[in-house]
Amino acid sequence: MEQFIEPVKTIITKASHVVMRIYKQDFSVFHKDDKSPLTLADLECNKIITEGLNAITNYPILSEEGNEIAWSERRKWNHYWLVDPIDGTKEFIKKNDEFTINIALIKNGAPVFGVVAAPALNATYFGIQGLGAWKIDNHGKHHSIKVNPPPKLNWKVMVSRSHVNKKAVALFANSLPGSELIRMGSSLKFCLIAEGNADIYPRFGPTSEWDTAAAHAIVAAAGGKVIDFELNSLRYNTKNSLVNPGFVVCSKIDIHWSDFIKQYLRDA
Repeated sequence: MEQFIEPVKTIITKASHVVMRIYKQDFSVFHKDDKSPLTLADLECNKIITEGLNAITNYPILSEEGNEIAWSERRKWNHYWLVDPIDGTKEFIKKNDEFTINIALIKNGAPVFGVVAAPALNATYFGIQGLGAWKIDNHGKHHSIKVNPPPKLNWKVMVSRSHVNKKAVALFANSLPGSELIRMGSSLKFCLIAEGNADIYPRFGPTSEWDTAAAHAIVAAAGGKVIDFELNSLRYNTKNSLVNPGFVVCSKIDIHWSDFIKQYLRDA
């Protein structure tokens, strides 16, 4: 997978430049059939990424802004690219800088390579199974990143800025000693955990597989976990639906919150 690092960096850098050009201008907002927002940046970014990935591999590509692909076809895939051209489109529209570009390589249901770019923040994150995870800063320097072990006190809990089950998050946070909520958009929540700047992210609302895959790869490569409420690793392309179950992003399973999750699952 090391062979993909430089080509994918080139692809995502090109996509970031185009996205930022649109971001700095006035732009129109459309809505898809499911009422979710869509901008020209989503479409232009998707075009650059799909063309770039098709030039370096013959793996199929599943993208939020691509054509719908039937489960009867997808179930045959062992390797494929999973892409979210703009994660955090609502944050992009609000111009609060908390949006990302996401590319993941999935192998047999697990994300083994992931890149998340936050172009407005001049940061890019990479994770490769078996090799580690890195953050590339605005000077192009690579910094190795790792998750922190679970703290005994003062848990930093990531919370979605635009999609949050307030009651469930509050109860979860109350199960941790001395918790602090940190609100943020997009897959940046995963990345803060991967680099040790936050401890945990519980997600009680729906997400799609392209929302999580790239950042999941980064967290895993940094020594962390992305697990469902049955405490199993989140899997990809295992069913007709592309909607994820509820999940937790963490460094490791910890009794402070795992009992709460088990009870939440029983009560659901």
